[in-house]
Amino acid sequence: MTNIFETSEMEQMLTRVEEAARATEEGVKHFIEPAPGTLRRATSKRHHIVFGRRGSGKSSLLRKAAADLTIDRRPIAYVNLEAFKGHSYPDVLLSVLIKTLTEFETWLNSAAIHPPSKTSFWQKFFGTTPTRSSFNKKDTEKLAERIHKEIEALTRELHRTDEAQLTVKSGAQLNEKDSASGKISAGAPGASLEISATTEVEQRNTREIEEKYTRSKTDFLHRHILEYQDLFHVLGGLSGGDAYLFLDDLYHIRRSDQANVVDYFHRIAKDHSLWLKVGSIRHRSRWYIHGDPPTGIKIGDDADEIDLDLTLEKYSLAKDFLVRILSSFANEASVKSIASFITDGALDRLVLASGGVARDFLSIFRRSVDHARERGGGNREKVGAEDVNIAAGEYDSTKRDEFKRDTLDDTSTLEDEFQRLRKFCLDENNTNCFLLDKELRSRDVEQIHELVDLKLVHLVRSRVTVSGRAGRIYEAYMLDLSQYAGARKRRDLVLVEFWKSSSKEDLRKRSLIYGAVD
Repeated sequence: MTNIFETSEMEQMLTRVEEAARATEEGVKHFIEPAPGTLRRATSKRHHIVFGRRGSGKSSLLRKAAADLTIDRRPIAYVNLEAFKGHSYPDVLLSVLIKTLTEFETWLNSAAIHPPSKTSFWQKFFGTTPTRSSFNKKDTEKLAERIHKEIEALTRELHRTDEAQLTVKSGAQLNEKDSASGKISAGAPGASLEISATTEVEQRNTREIEEKYTRSKTDFLHRHILEYQDLFHVLGGLSGGDAYLFLDDLYHIRRSDQANVVDYFHRIAKDHSLWLKVGSIRHRSRWYIHGDPPTGIKIGDDADEIDLDLTLEKYSLAKDFLVRILSSFANEASVKSIASFITDGALDRLVLASGGVARDFLSIFRRSVDHARERGGGNREKVGAEDVNIAAGEYDSTKRDEFKRDTLDDTSTLEDEFQRLRKFCLDENNTNCFLLDKELRSRDVEQIHELVDLKLVHLVRSRVTVSGRAGRIYEAYMLDLSQYAGARKRRDLVLVEFWKSSSKEDLRKRSLIYGAVD
């Protein structure tokens, strides 16, 4: 009997799993909705901030929403903000605005006017044809040309020196005329001829005026906001509806600049047929600053949130979602069922190793198959829990690379906090979980929340009581599996199986409280 790992169907499945580990335009064909109604909200006429850890499906959701709106001929621009990492303000805003207008220009010159019969375009990216007729070509080209001129003006401004001291000199000429006249007599005797002459002498006096001012890119942006608003007013009339701007991975922009960038686009969008969909990591983002006037967008007032984080606290929901993803790849490749190549124990271990994050789930699964193949003997027909453990340990290097890329400004402080947590769990308590007082408010607590978003720590229970600590409520967290699996495996480690009802008492130990005074 042929081993399932050696079949062409499994090879096809594994290839598609690798391709899906990164969100792309063509990847929307494999999109699976994390919860009912999520996609509908992402395409609705409301501003949204989409929260989720790296790999949780933010980009996939935004790209799928953009694709569905395009099929309906709704103008869209998708901008990946990672390209502007490290840019300073206001250059970062100018750059994002240039990219935004460029994307709308591209959309107008392609999706807006391509007829449904142009199947090479529609089938490649969307797998179907548009539901509405194409835009008026003449009016579309006119608007695209206007947008292009705005892009050129913004590009010139971007490359100028900000806060430059400039001097402008202007001259004024004053003209003065002097007149002189006289008479002369001439002619034959007995006759006379008088000739009069007037001479005008013009004098020019020049007065020079000198003005000094500071050229500001921020002032330029403020002065032109009405022009950008009008662009979207015209676009709305052309499309007979609304436009959508997808700003993905806001957290890559400097945290001090994030609210300013969001605020500017919110001002352009408000009452001008443009809806913002912003993707980011919650505790790595600053989308609103209270002040007079406030800056950014306020959740609940200006926008709603879409939370894609299926944490391990919702273990059953997370497992169901991840299994549906894996099953879809198996079905597409004609592999009869996931039970044919992975054990139940390995599947649970995969969910734990991924922390509920779809991309990590698929990546660790792919590595696990390689270890199952290499294991040898007669037990290679299915991925086992030990294969997942090894793959999870290896995947730590990938997580650490992402950690460094996402924390350029505070890598060392977060790393120090993580090492303290790791020592507390593995060296002092010999277990995989710890408790945190929900009432604590400190920089250390904020850093733990950031470590959760960075996938090195996972929330497993949001409400835990501890014996002898009446009136206190704690949150339970799990150290990422990569820290005690694979090469780091500790055979005597006491694992708290928090997803099982029998583990309730195991999480209530006083010794698990991190940062306790006594």
